[in-house]
Amino acid sequence: MSAIVWIAAVSLAAWLWLLLCQGFFWRTDVRLPPRTEPAEWPSVCVVVPARDEAAVLPSSLPSLLAQDYPGRAEVFLVDDGSSDGTGELARELALRHGGLPLTVDAPGEPAAGWTGKLWAVRHGITLARAREPEFLLLTDADIAHAPDSLRELVAAARTGGFDMVSQMARLRVESLWERLVVPAFVYFFAQLYPFRRIGRPGARTTAAAGGCVLLRTETAVRARIPDAVRHAVIDDVALARAVRGAGGHIWLGLAERVDSVRPYPGLHDLWRMVSRSAYAQLRHNPLLLAGTVLGLALVYLVPPLALFVGLTAGGTATAVLGGLAWLVMTGTYVPMLRYYGQPLWLAPLLPFTAFLYLLMTVDSAVQHYRGRGAAWKGRTYARPDALTDEG
Repeated sequence: MSAIVWIAAVSLAAWLWLLLCQGFFWRTDVRLPPRTEPAEWPSVCVVVPARDEAAVLPSSLPSLLAQDYPGRAEVFLVDDGSSDGTGELARELALRHGGLPLTVDAPGEPAAGWTGKLWAVRHGITLARAREPEFLLLTDADIAHAPDSLRELVAAARTGGFDMVSQMARLRVESLWERLVVPAFVYFFAQLYPFRRIGRPGARTTAAAGGCVLLRTETAVRARIPDAVRHAVIDDVALARAVRGAGGHIWLGLAERVDSVRPYPGLHDLWRMVSRSAYAQLRHNPLLLAGTVLGLALVYLVPPLALFVGLTAGGTATAVLGGLAWLVMTGTYVPMLRYYGQPLWLAPLLPFTAFLYLLMTVDSAVQHYRGRGAAWKGRTYARPDALTDEG
């Protein structure tokens, strides 16, 4: 057998393994688990870190204030050094819409070794703990919640005995580039962290979606949240690992009542969103970067290339192996496209989208070595091992 046939065969084998042995990551039926409403609803404090979010706040904050929650609940919005009037707008929205009590405060510039978001979360949790809530809801400023979102999250946590319940918010998919890139972003995330495995007691697979995290307060204290993850750029996965390390039982799934309202209309916007943290995901390790590039090429790029080479060069085995691998790949992507309500003709284009992600990952490494890595809203963060441990 020629080298190209062997490569195509390995690619097909990889896809068969992903299809059957990677926690059925491609299924999109992992939603909030069965739950019953508690006889007495626990108190909840909602913490919203916000930096220059005036553009999205009118679409998100009123949905939090309007939560139909039977227990005691209030919202703390922490203005992380905004320059666009985010804090003032939040107060205006609260006066206009009413609903849950809102406190707006600012912690000042983050201390050394902290990311801005986690410094804001720390301040918000400190304010919230003065109310002695049983649960904390950590949610981003661009996340809109259905009126019963908080009720459903708390009921699921109480029923399942979860210390943390996290939902992957449904991201906005309207522009052409959002249609090409966004569903694939969630698909790739689920491939790395199969949701079905995360909720199992004692599971090794651990992750969360930072836009919507309901966390038991006593567990947050035991896990030293957010101090234990203060320098994490990918803070949601780090938070989940800290909770799991403290003995917490966690759950992660796709959302039905939680949506991101942040637009990513152009490729540049999506590119920046992915590349700012892609190399951090690889722990800034050049060997992991090389392995990731080779892996993406083998799994996503080889199938269409093998089919093309086989058809043009008369290599039947190469064409069949490449075509079968591409078919399996396409089939596993269909459920995510359906979840996002997108046309199925986008499924065969996944190799093209994967190629974009490959380039974004390489660019993330390039920006890191140029000193511009992990940049977001005017801040650039150092790699964790370059920081001193402040306890």
